[in-house]
Amino acid sequence: MNIYDLNVKDIDGNDISMSQYKGKTLLIVNVASNCGFTSQYKGLEELYETYKDKDFIVLGFPSNEFSNQEPGDEEEIKSFCSLTYDVKFDMFSKVEVNGKNENSLFKYLKEQRAGVFGSKKIKWNFTKFLVNKNGEVINRYAPITKPLTLKKDIEKIL
Repeated sequence: MNIYDLNVKDIDGNDISMSQYKGKTLLIVNVASNCGFTSQYKGLEELYETYKDKDFIVLGFPSNEFSNQEPGDEEEIKSFCSLTYDVKFDMFSKVEVNGKNENSLFKYLKEQRAGVFGSKKIKWNFTKFLVNKNGEVINRYAPITKPLTLKKDIEKIL
């Protein structure tokens, strides 16, 4: 199994095959609208705008798993992202990133790239996974890692 075998739902509830991202560099992030790191949307959008012409895409997956920091429904999330941060990168339906109901994409990402001390659990919102054009998970970044600090890593694999 690889990342392209998985399916997800976009923010409008449409089924999306990850295979549509074949040949693209991806930054996959679990996001939240009411988190101390929510301002990272600005940096994520800047990365997307900077590299989108080089087949780079940011994928945002809202999660309400951490202190109920994403309480809204998909329409509210979509509106918040658009109006507050002018987000144009791909957004998806709310997911769980840990536990028995965890999203299959996040299960896969965590299996491919563990966190600190080998932990597979996602500890907070805005954990980031960098995936190369072949679908390989290259790196995992902590929530405190600011998006623009990833430029070197992104440029290396573009």
